[in-house]
This record gives sequence, C-alpha cells and structure tokens, in this order.
Amino acid sequence: QVHLVESGGGLVQPGGSLNLSCTASGIMFSDNTMAWYRQAPGKGREFVAGMLSDGSTNYQDSVKGRFTLSRNNAKNTVYLQMNSLKPEDTAVYNCYCGTWWGQGTQVTVSS
Repeated sequence: QVHLVESGGGLVQPGGSLNLSCTASGIMFSDNTMAWYRQAPGKGREFVAGMLSDGSTNYQDSVKGRFTLSRNNAKNTVYLQMNSLKPEDTAVYNCYCGTWWGQGTQVTVSS
C-alpha cells in the first residue's frame, strides 16, 4: 500500500521560512519522479517544484531562488525548504509521486 505523508506546514510571517517534508511508503523517490503542487483558495492547482529519480530539480518561476528541494534516500523523504515566504505562497501543499497524492499540509503566510 502506497502512502505519502506531508508535514511541516503552519503559519508564518512574510519573509519567514518553513520546511515541508514528504515521506513515502510503498514507493521509492529514488525510482520515481515526484512533485509538489499547491492550491490557494479560489485558485486552481499549481506546480511548485519537482524532482526526478536522479535528484535533478525544477522550480516554478514564482518560487525559483526561494524554494529548494532536497532528498534523504535513507528516510525516503523529500524536503521543500521555503524561504522568503510571501502572502501569495499561502496554499495547501500536496506531495505527488507515481499516481498517488499526499493528504496536504496548510501553509499560511500572513502578517
């Protein structure tokens, strides 16, 4: 059974940081492409960042230079380090891998 579990969301002020985690069971990030998507209230789902099985990464322009993906293969966990957060980053962030989605974690950036 495949499960993806996100954590690390919360409420931060503009300019602050959060580190999201996505831990997988039943599927290996080292063998699959994964991605983070987000959906803000009243908006459609938006690609944020992705990582191929070889560890190469790609970022949406709006987060480039602020967000960084990394991976711990021993823990089968991908991290999304988010710095210089802006109110427009407020959204539910979901981890995706294979054909599966995590449950989502809420990120709120507000002063």
